[in-house]
Amino acid sequence: MVTTASQPTKAAVLTAATMICFAANSLLCRLALGPGLIDPASFTTVRVLAAVVILALVVWQRYGHLPSFAYAKVRSVAALFVYLICFSFAYVRLTAGTGALILFTAVQLTMFCVALREGERFSAAGWIGLSIASLGLICLVLPGVSAPDPLGAILIAVSGIAWGVFSLSARGVDHPIEANAINFLCCLPLAAAVNLWQLSDVHVTSTGLAYAIASGAVASGLGYVMWYVTLRHLSAARAASVQLSVPAIAAIGGALFLAEPVTLRLLLASPAMLGGIALVLAQRSKR
Repeated sequence: MVTTASQPTKAAVLTAATMICFAANSLLCRLALGPGLIDPASFTTVRVLAAVVILALVVWQRYGHLPSFAYAKVRSVAALFVYLICFSFAYVRLTAGTGALILFTAVQLTMFCVALREGERFSAAGWIGLSIASLGLICLVLPGVSAPDPLGAILIAVSGIAWGVFSLSARGVDHPIEANAINFLCCLPLAAAVNLWQLSDVHVTSTGLAYAIASGAVASGLGYVMWYVTLRHLSAARAASVQLSVPAIAAIGGALFLAEPVTLRLLLASPAMLGGIALVLAQRSKR
């Protein structure tokens, strides 16, 4: 029996584990693609397949049936596929920390823009936060010796925009785990088609395959399941705020496990991007 006193501890553990899973996607992708252990198209296909298997098993265990195609949405599938494929091809060119930072900022800015379009009004402090975050992103990707690869930055930004669209399209879904499972399943033939298109570049090692499976089954599949459980314990503002930790975890992990450099540009841009977003989230929470 779980006591009331243990609920905050449970929520904290779930939240920390989920954020680590989200950051692990960047690390696993970089571990596999950085040294060329697997090609990005094959990584995407294996990641999607592994996520489908895990999510389908969770749906079967909870509801006693396989995911239904009734939950599939064309916009959700398209956005998820763009996120997945751009994510993989971007990490051939980017470090884990830089990629996660651009990805996260693009996600949040996309969701803020949609909120504005839907009629939400930001306070002056909110607009200042948006401006700071945007300037931080611009400073990070401006040409220079320590700037990230331009194509990689564009691809990961597109991936972030797609993930923002996918997240927004999932609002109001009655069974999000089942919906995620079927959306991933619908992405599988699309990923396989990219694999066929890139057939001449296909190369897979056992280690690269293991990283792709871990990314799909653990960091994506189980990570999303934990996230939906975690959301029961968090307010909307806190759920958005805790995600600020993902780029930091990815950057630390990249430095520890991949020996990736933490550049001065990244150190200067990160507080601006994350701080600006935190300011917007704080203002939205008050409103």
